[in-house]
Amino acid sequence: MPKHVFPVDFVWGAATAAYQIEGAVREDGRGESIWDRFSHTPGKIQGGDTGDVACDHYHRYREDVALMREMGLKGYRFSIAWPRIVPAGKGALNPKGLDFYNALVDRLLANGITPYATLYHWELPQLLQDRGGWDNRDTAAYFAEYAAVVFESLGDRVRHWITLNEPSVVAYNGHAIGEHAPGFTDYALAVRVSHHLNLAHARAVAAYRQLNQGGVIGTTLNLTSVYPAGNAPEDGAAARIADGMYNRWFLDPVLKGAYPRDILELFGQKLQAPVIQAGDLERIAAAPIDFLGLNYYSRLLVRSAPSSPFGYEAVRGAGPCTAMGWEIYPDGLYDLLVRLDRDYGHPRLLVTENGAAFDDPLQAGRVADPERIAYLREHFLAARRAIESGVRLEGYFVWSLLDNFEWAHGYSRRFGLIYVDYPTQERIWKDSARWYQGVIRQNGV
Repeated sequence: MPKHVFPVDFVWGAATAAYQIEGAVREDGRGESIWDRFSHTPGKIQGGDTGDVACDHYHRYREDVALMREMGLKGYRFSIAWPRIVPAGKGALNPKGLDFYNALVDRLLANGITPYATLYHWELPQLLQDRGGWDNRDTAAYFAEYAAVVFESLGDRVRHWITLNEPSVVAYNGHAIGEHAPGFTDYALAVRVSHHLNLAHARAVAAYRQLNQGGVIGTTLNLTSVYPAGNAPEDGAAARIADGMYNRWFLDPVLKGAYPRDILELFGQKLQAPVIQAGDLERIAAAPIDFLGLNYYSRLLVRSAPSSPFGYEAVRGAGPCTAMGWEIYPDGLYDLLVRLDRDYGHPRLLVTENGAAFDDPLQAGRVADPERIAYLREHFLAARRAIESGVRLEGYFVWSLLDNFEWAHGYSRRFGLIYVDYPTQERIWKDSARWYQGVIRQNGV
């Protein structure tokens, strides 16, 4: 028996995202997304890779669900591609897109796997980007219309919904840093986008409540534990700013109905505060969530840097790193879970993503990945400690079920429990997948 047992109803799962695995980007009426356009722009993606084929999940979902069943997954988190449902982003629907997700949901349920559906994992229809994208407030309304269509089609069977995946990454990486679609480098734009994403989330939650389907709805935020690099008060102040920009700026609206005052003032001084119109915060506050999903990969260590745009800079930690260059720091997950429980009113929580990329060579038909097993084991134990501390953590979704298109890194990074041989699309179990199968079977580590 495992030494560290989890609650009886704990949901062990795995997660994916549509553009990263589906492929079939020009089939059955799917419209163009900003990631289609971005990945086909020379110089944007490592190796010139695109998601055109990815893992061919669109055609191989039956095989992939069979893998999930064999692994013993209790839940599967997937995303729905907006341009597959509403190719232009608004207006005419694409029935074949809905057919695909209906078939996927039915297959999951037939195999005893609970579907957790994410409405937006970064696939904005390109035609909406041409109208201003997330800088256009109307996009929030279009998102709610798309969400309502999906709720009406799938909501009789999908009981767990996530509105947005990682709005901080959408805002900052896509609109301030430029490494993600649509590729802008304007921090003021990113802050406006973050507000419009919050409006989109609130509108979608309201649309779901109106249908009275009886399920639960939340959102997923990319969160980290932020620590000062030194003991100087200036480093502590820098950590407070970094935490505000990357955590509280996104947590506070959905859980407290307001933006953190210090960061609102900072953005107003350094950039231009987001245009918050009358009624915006009331709309956001009137859309309480049933649970919060959090994606955790590493901690953030910062020090004071007065010459930097926001007064801080990241410092590399001393611990070992994954192939992404991210420090392995399981205690950061524990600290984050306890902090969320303490500061935000004891919410229901799900770890909606956690995992690691390592160099995974296929040798004699086997992928030995002891580093990933060690990474997951230590993070599972951190989660178990948080539960023992009273945190309402209800499930854990490993990123990712399959090796896949890793955004700007193309196919050069492998996060999967299942190895994908891209030329043949063969799926091969890594040692970590068999280990995870045992964790699920025993409900513990």
